[in-house]
Amino acid sequence: MLSYADYLQLLPKTELHCHFTSTMTAELFVALAGKHGVELPTSDPAHLFAYADLREFLVGFELAHDVLRDPEDIEAVALEGVRVGVEAGLRYREYYVNPQYFIARGMSYADVIDPLISGLSAAEAQYGVGFRIVVAVNRAESGAEAIRLVELMAENPRPSVVGLGMDDLTPEGLEAPERFAEAFALARSAGLRLTAHVGETDRSEAHSVRFAMHDLGVDRIDHGYRVLDDPDLVAEARERRLPFCATPVSTTICSDWQLTPDHRIARMIEAGLAVNVSTDDAMFFRTDIGREFREALPALGVDAATARRIAFNGIDAAFCDDDQKARLRSQFTAEFTALDALFQRDALLPED
Repeated sequence: MLSYADYLQLLPKTELHCHFTSTMTAELFVALAGKHGVELPTSDPAHLFAYADLREFLVGFELAHDVLRDPEDIEAVALEGVRVGVEAGLRYREYYVNPQYFIARGMSYADVIDPLISGLSAAEAQYGVGFRIVVAVNRAESGAEAIRLVELMAENPRPSVVGLGMDDLTPEGLEAPERFAEAFALARSAGLRLTAHVGETDRSEAHSVRFAMHDLGVDRIDHGYRVLDDPDLVAEARERRLPFCATPVSTTICSDWQLTPDHRIARMIEAGLAVNVSTDDAMFFRTDIGREFREALPALGVDAATARRIAFNGIDAAFCDDDQKARLRSQFTAEFTALDALFQRDALLPED
């Protein structure tokens, strides 16, 4: 019989909050470290991916960039990451990539972007999973460096690179979106879509979400859980249908929040916000897009109809063109119809 967990695993899915380096498998990560002589604390994933909080995780996240040194490394990660995603129902994905990490290691912007596009294009041809790329500002760097990054994007235009975001934390451990307002204004004038990691943990505030919405003019919010601390902001976001890209499993590690019906993501869904679901950093948090639906959503108290709505929210929030969105909606509708028929049939079968 098709269980509810099976149903959620098989639902077609988008993923909009996905950091490219984190789409590696642990095995590939260890192999690439060996290839390039990068010393890891351990080769045991059970200990390699153990973090006390967000800041400790970010140290490991930076280390992952050390093992991606050749174009073929980037292409291999891109192809393998899509293959694993397809097993969990992935149909479309948007990737955050931090060129600043790679540039600091001697690579150029094009050295990073071009093999990434090549690998993802090969994966799309093989598995049918569409993609777009969002370049992410590293908040550990200065506002001036963020501006230079946007200038590099303008100097090296690629049709698949459609947006600007921001992640990591400032040297003081803050979100501080205001430090990067000039870079975001430049990106907006260049026609890029905008998003930002804000309101993520207990150390952040609703002010960061408000600044991203009002001053940066973002098209969607990454995380944004602290929005709930400001009822007026919740009402505004609901009225605007502003998308929130939530990552349930990561909150259990970065914020030590339990996945229950009282979780902030559950409350955001209940408040009528346009929530979609992603992995954030799959390898590091030992998750995948299937687990986020199969395990996290039931723990949050989400029923089948709401799970389908969350999946459709991912299409609405995507930075692809309208034609691709229309194709995804048709594909998802067909798959939902088939799964619903099977799920309802099995629910009517007598138990042994």
